[in-house]
Parts: sequence; C-alpha cells; structure tokens
Amino acid sequence: MTKAQFVELMKEKGEFSSKAATENALKAFLDTVTEVLVKGDSVTFVGFGTFLAVDVPEKSGKIPGSDKTYTKPAHKAPKFKAGKNLKEAVEGK
Repeated sequence: MTKAQFVELMKEKGEFSSKAATENALKAFLDTVTEVLVKGDSVTFVGFGTFLAVDVPEKSGKIPGSDKTYTKPAHKAPKFKAGKNLKEAVEGK
C-alpha cells in the first residue's frame, strides 16, 4: 500500500474533512513518534503495540568470499513490538 492509498483509507476511517487534514494528522503522528524515539523513550498503544528505541551492540563480521572484516559500531535503532490485539487480527482470529 502506498502512502497516498493509506491517506485515502485513513481519511475514510477517520472521517476527516479533507485529504490535507488527513495528511497533517498522519505527519503529526509520525513526527511525534520519531521525537519520542530520538529522546530514547517508547510509545505504547495498548493492544496495538509499542514503538521503542533499542541499543544495538557493536558487531564484527567477515565479508563472504574474501578475507576482509568489518566492524559496525554500536548504535540505537527503532523497533516495533506488536501487541496482542494486532497479532490476533493479523492471524485472523
């Protein structure tokens, strides 16, 4: 599904007055979640899931087919953990 298709579906489900209002609401949601994750906090929607920032440790490895190695430094990464209701809906229960 493209962003445009998602905005149209969100407009219908949320009964927004216009596509612009729908896009503003979606942008505000995404910007807010991003801001929270940048701070290192998490956002939980009970039943839906949790957006969180996790610490990823340093990783070393070997490039296949050569003797070269690499080291990826430790960093933070976004993660989404699905909630029970979302899991059940996707499974078809």
